[in-house]
Amino acid sequence: MRASVSTAQDLGMPAIYLHTLAELLHNIGIDERDLIQRVGLDPARLKSTELRVSQTQASEFVTRAIIESGEPGLGILLARELKLPLHGALGTAVMSSRSLEDALELMTRYLTLRAPHLRVRKHLSGQNAWYEITCDVELGPLQGFVLDALLFGCVTMGAQLTGSPIPGIRVLRRGPEPNHFHRFRNGIGAPVEYNATENALVIPVNELALPVRFSDDQLALRSRAQCEEALKQLHEDAGFACRVRRVIETSHPFPPKLARVAATLFVSERTLKRRLQEENASFQHLVDEVRLDRARELLESTGMNLSQIADALGYADAANFTRAFKRWTGFSPSHFRSKGTALRAIA
Repeated sequence: MRASVSTAQDLGMPAIYLHTLAELLHNIGIDERDLIQRVGLDPARLKSTELRVSQTQASEFVTRAIIESGEPGLGILLARELKLPLHGALGTAVMSSRSLEDALELMTRYLTLRAPHLRVRKHLSGQNAWYEITCDVELGPLQGFVLDALLFGCVTMGAQLTGSPIPGIRVLRRGPEPNHFHRFRNGIGAPVEYNATENALVIPVNELALPVRFSDDQLALRSRAQCEEALKQLHEDAGFACRVRRVIETSHPFPPKLARVAATLFVSERTLKRRLQEENASFQHLVDEVRLDRARELLESTGMNLSQIADALGYADAANFTRAFKRWTGFSPSHFRSKGTALRAIA
């Protein structure tokens, strides 16, 4: 029996995917900012290529998006928007591969970085290579959406890599064909077969040698090393304190109340405090860590005045923010900003 998303280890989902989905919603007339904020997420933070959103919040956002848009094919629409650079170091590694087979090998090894709980297993059958996608937890409404985005997105990205549609490629999907799929079939770019025994991408073996048009051996080596480091870091960040911090980092309004974070993670407030204590952490310390990171970012990259920054960080006024920042860093915010400006000028 598979675990549910509420009980499984939550490695988060890259925030940039939800931002891309939000842009899709905007284009079809949905107030995406209101929807994001009702889920407790900060629209501005979703633009980050580094942050990850808790899977429970991602699932709630996708579920609400499907219901409020009335579009069950949102995963298919998202697949069309998944350009390779959106996938971070993995996207770069895939783009710089020598061949289609090399690119698929990278996806097989590092998919967890972009779609936690999904696994790829390759096997050969006759003249075809099968890349089977399995999920080790029950993702609920998020599951069909993610599989649509991944499998149909792979067809699109394969054409991006090689410069033209891959001959003979097809997609297998478990279960009956959804009622809405006929509207999208001609735009997929490959035959899709439902009622299959597995969810899979099927490619003729002789097409795996197709060259990737962006191939760059040195960039491939660097980006693969980045993927290895990111994968190691992702598993190191699987502790409870990291899960709490992930919710804090993307929350709206900021800072979030302890009760809201506990509810998001399906634990009581008492359990949240106890589990943090077991990892020598505290909720307030995590909030302050995020506040400091945000403060540095706002001081270095925006022209916001101290009152505006204090408001964005949840302080009553600039004086409270200044005292806290000086306690954290030993510098006043103004000194920190002028110091950073001077260093950039020298550089």
